[in-house]
Amino acid sequence: MRHDDPIRQEAATAARPPRRRRARQAPRKKLAQILEELADDASRARVSLADLVGAMDGRAFGALLLVFAFPNAIPAIPGTSSILGLPLLFLSAQMMLGRPVWLPRMISLRSMSRDDFSNLVERVNPWLDWADRFTAPRLAFFGDPFVQRAIGAACLILSIVLVLPVPFGNMLPGIAICLIALGVLERDGLWICGGLAVGVAALLIAWGVIYAIAKAAWFLLVNAF
Repeated sequence: MRHDDPIRQEAATAARPPRRRRARQAPRKKLAQILEELADDASRARVSLADLVGAMDGRAFGALLLVFAFPNAIPAIPGTSSILGLPLLFLSAQMMLGRPVWLPRMISLRSMSRDDFSNLVERVNPWLDWADRFTAPRLAFFGDPFVQRAIGAACLILSIVLVLPVPFGNMLPGIAICLIALGVLERDGLWICGGLAVGVAALLIAWGVIYAIAKAAWFLLVNAF
C-alpha cells in the first residue's frame, strides 16, 4: 500500500484556509434587566422617557407601547385612556410609517425621581419576569420591516378604539397592544399573533357597543318626535 508523505500532508494542512468561527452575539437584554439598570444608576437623579428610549437600543417601540398601554389594560380612573392613548397613536403611526422613534420634547422629557422609578420597577418586573418564561424568538418573519409596518397599522387602529369614549372599551385594546408590544420586544411572533387575536375581539366588541348605542339613540330620537 502507498502511504502519503507526512511532509506533504503537513504542508497541505497548513495551506488550508483557517475555519472562520462564528462570532457569538451577546444575548439581548430583557426589558426587566434594562429597567433595573436604569433604577440602579446612582448617577441619575431622575429617569425620563428619553432615558428609556436610549436604553432600549433600537427596541423603543415595543417598550414605549407597553409603557403607555399597560395602564389601559387594568381598571383605571375614567379618562385615563384619552390621555395615555395619545402617545400610543403617535408611536403606532411612526411604526406604521417605518420611522424611528421620536417623541415631542414635552413628552420625552417627562420624568420621575429615581426612587419613584425604582418602586415602579419593583412592582412591574415580577409581571415581566413571569411573561419572560413564555417568550422566545419565534416566527422570525414577523421581524420583516414590511410586517413591522403592518403591526404598527394594527396598533394604530387599536389605539384609535382605545381613545374612543366607549364604556369599558379601553381594556381589551390595551391588553392587545401589551401582548403585541411584548412580542415585538422579544421577537416572539406567537405573542404578536395572540395580541392580534385579542385585538380582533376588541374591535368586534367595540363595534357591537357602538352599534347598540347608536341604535338606542336612534330609537329614542324617533320616538321622541
